[in-house]
Amino acid sequence: MFKRLAVAGVVTGALLGSVAGVASASTSTARPACSTVRLTGGDTSLTTAPGIAAALLSHGIVPLATLPATEGASTSSGGVAVKFAFPVTGGSVNLRQLTGMIDHSGGILFIAPATGKQISVSGFVINLKAGELTAIVNGNAKERVPLLSLSLASAKTAAGKHAVQISGIVARLTKTAASALDATFGTTLFTSGLELGTASAVVKFQATSA
Repeated sequence: MFKRLAVAGVVTGALLGSVAGVASASTSTARPACSTVRLTGGDTSLTTAPGIAAALLSHGIVPLATLPATEGASTSSGGVAVKFAFPVTGGSVNLRQLTGMIDHSGGILFIAPATGKQISVSGFVINLKAGELTAIVNGNAKERVPLLSLSLASAKTAAGKHAVQISGIVARLTKTAASALDATFGTTLFTSGLELGTASAVVKFQATSA
């Protein structure tokens, strides 16, 4: 933990200089013959929206990826963006209807080093049909809550023989998540519907039906 906080200090002070590599897959726009596929690997990434990272740090809150997830950061005209990547562990997706579930490992620890206050979210599951990402809170498997609402209105898909990419998913905080974060850190920083960032997924699959 102390080592992770030291890394967080570097993130805060130097705002990092590069983005951690995220696995990618070469896909084509050709549709596979099957419609429903079983997911066997890949990852989902979440890049924070402009101003989100700076707002968190200015309130003394540091977001850290929890293994096996990874994090990195980059700077642009829009400011600092933090990028998280979460390994896909399973699930199934209907490629024609863009529905199904995507399971992940890893998560995010939000921590305020000055006060020791913290909250963790992990074990993400994306429900494409519901447009929702749920998470386990503080490692309690019995406490799974809606963390993000996902808009696929502008999402794009590219499918190949054994992989599919879904990009341009807009992620917004749910009321439940915003209330929990504000209560934990004693802020009014988090609001329902706050655009947290943009998500994309590159997943490997095996066909399960035609």
